[in-house]
Amino acid sequence: MRIARGRSRQIAVRVLLLLLAGVSLYLLLPSLLEIFSSWPQLRELDPLWLLLAVFFEGVSSLAYWALQRIAFQTRSWFAVGTSQLASAAATRVLPGGAAAASALQYGMLVRAGLPPQSVASGVAASWAATTATVLALPAIAVVAGIGGTAVPHGLRNVAYLGAAAFVVMTAVGAAAFLWDRPLHLVGRVTRAAAGLVGRRERLESLPERLLLQRDALRRAFSSHPWLALLSALGRWGFDYLALLCVLAALSLQPEPALVLLAFASASLLGMIPITPGGLGFVEAGLAGLLVLAGVSPGDAAVATLAYRLVSFWLPLPVGAVAWWLARRRYGSADPVSSASTTSSSSSDAAILPP
Repeated sequence: MRIARGRSRQIAVRVLLLLLAGVSLYLLLPSLLEIFSSWPQLRELDPLWLLLAVFFEGVSSLAYWALQRIAFQTRSWFAVGTSQLASAAATRVLPGGAAAASALQYGMLVRAGLPPQSVASGVAASWAATTATVLALPAIAVVAGIGGTAVPHGLRNVAYLGAAAFVVMTAVGAAAFLWDRPLHLVGRVTRAAAGLVGRRERLESLPERLLLQRDALRRAFSSHPWLALLSALGRWGFDYLALLCVLAALSLQPEPALVLLAFASASLLGMIPITPGGLGFVEAGLAGLLVLAGVSPGDAAVATLAYRLVSFWLPLPVGAVAWWLARRRYGSADPVSSASTTSSSSSDAAILPP
C-alpha cells in the first residue's frame, strides 16, 4: 500500500512538471520563435571563432570534471567525464531534469566502483561550488572591468542580486563546513519532514551521515584547495569565453564586463528546473540582456542561437555517446549490487588519499 502511494506521488509530480514545462514553453514560444527564425544568419558567423567557442565549451567541461574528481575523491577521468556528459544531456531533455540527471550520474558512478556515500556528497558539493561561483560572477564583472562604463539599470540589478545571493550562500556553506551544529540541525529537520510522509526510518541516521560526508569533503577539498577553486572558476569562465567567441564570430565587440553580467544572468536562468536546461528562459533572457549590453536586437538573437547550439544542443549527442561508452565498460547492473562488488577492486575508480 505504501509503495503504491509512493508511486502515485511520483506520477503526480512528473505530471505536474510536464504541465509546468508545457505552460512555460507556450508562454516563451514567441521569444523562442524569434531566436530560431534567425537561423539563416548563422551563415554570417566566422567558422574559426565558432570552432574556438566549441573548444572553450570542451575545456569548461574538463574544468568541471576536475572539480568533480576532487569532490568524488577519485582518479578516474573516464568515469567522471562520461557520467557528467550523460547527466548534462539528461538535464537538457527532462523537465525538472536536475534531479533525474543527478540520479543518472549517481548510478553511473556507483557502477564504476565509487562508494555511494562519496558520490552523493560529491554531487551536492560540486553543484554548490559551481552555483556559488556563478553567483559571484556579477561582482567579478564589477571589480574587473566596468569602471566608468555606464551600466544599464537591468544589469546593475543583476550585479546587486548576484552579490547578495553569493554572500548568503557563502555564509551558509561556511557554517556547514566549519561547525557541526548547523548541519546536524538540517539533518534533524529533514528527518522530521520525512516522518510526515512516513519515511523517517530511511533517514534515521541522516544527521550523522551528513557530518561524515562533510568531513570527507573537507579533507578532499583541503588537500587540493587551489585546484578546486580554479576548476569551479574555469567551469563558468571558459563557458563565458565561448559566448565572447560567438560574439566575435559576428564581428561584435561589446563591453566584456557587461557581457559577463548578461552571461551570469543567463546561467542562473538555465538552472530554473521548470523546462529542460532552462529552454526558453535562457534564450529570452540572454537575447534581452545582450541588447542591454549594447548588442543590436538582430545580432543578439543570432548570437544567442549560436551560443545555445554550442552549449545546449551539441552536448546532447555527446552525452548519448558518453552514456553508451560507460555502459559498455561498466555494464548495466543495479547500482547497489554493482557497488558492493566493484568498489574495492576497480582500479579505474581508485580513491584518492585524504
